[in-house]
Amino acid sequence: MSEASAQSVTGDRRAARDKARKAKARRGQAIAVLSSVLILGGLAAIVLTSSGWSSVRETFFSAEAFKSSFPDILKAFWIDVKLFLIVEVIVLVLGLLVAVVRTSKVPALFPIRMLAAVYCDFFRGIPVILLVYLVGFGVPALNLSGLPTDPLVLAGIALSLAYSSYVAEVYRAGIASIHPSQTDAGLATGLTRIQTLRFVVIPQAVRRVRPPLLNDFISLQKDVALVSVLGIAEAFQTAQIITLSTFNYTPLIAAALLYLAVTFPMARILDHITAREQINS
Repeated sequence: MSEASAQSVTGDRRAARDKARKAKARRGQAIAVLSSVLILGGLAAIVLTSSGWSSVRETFFSAEAFKSSFPDILKAFWIDVKLFLIVEVIVLVLGLLVAVVRTSKVPALFPIRMLAAVYCDFFRGIPVILLVYLVGFGVPALNLSGLPTDPLVLAGIALSLAYSSYVAEVYRAGIASIHPSQTDAGLATGLTRIQTLRFVVIPQAVRRVRPPLLNDFISLQKDVALVSVLGIAEAFQTAQIITLSTFNYTPLIAAALLYLAVTFPMARILDHITAREQINS
């Protein structure tokens, strides 16, 4: 067989394999769509034909209640978004500082490392809602000049303390995953230890921990609703007030949809980053 004929046969086989692979993928997609339609359709049929559906629809899915309450809830939701963005920046910076201190091997920094470890253990061990209560009501009760008394500021402090402890552990795991040879290589090029940490170790560590970081921020976006216990008129608090005045739970559904509008894209970005890193590895 000539070389040209061999190449032709190889090309035909490759084309046949690609065609079979695409056909298999199409069959898999068709089966997935069909099974999803059957399962979701079955669940929808069970719910819609239940005896209490008419009452549930009027109480939780009233179009009139949704239309009247949504503008106020949307306006209040911007408080959630602003607080989330501010706290996110604080958490990223504070968490990284705590992680760097905890991973430092300088003997003189041992007391600070111990304080950083206590900081992480303490604030990770307290439920976020309890921390919001303690900071939101405890700090103003001290009556000390110079301390903030604005509930929104206190709520931001509480969330920052809680989530910086979580993020610090994520950063610390990322830094610990970098092989010591990377540090040695940085030092060998003439960089100082601080420069090696800044330009060599931390960039690699951050890339490795992007999925868990984003996962923590999805949780943070939802936990922003906990600040309602301080009387802040954010989305959940506003929906709750409307619900109590109208005896209809549709405003809570409206608030839930707004939270989903933020967290769902973040979850999809997380899946994309995770899948891409699995392919690269």
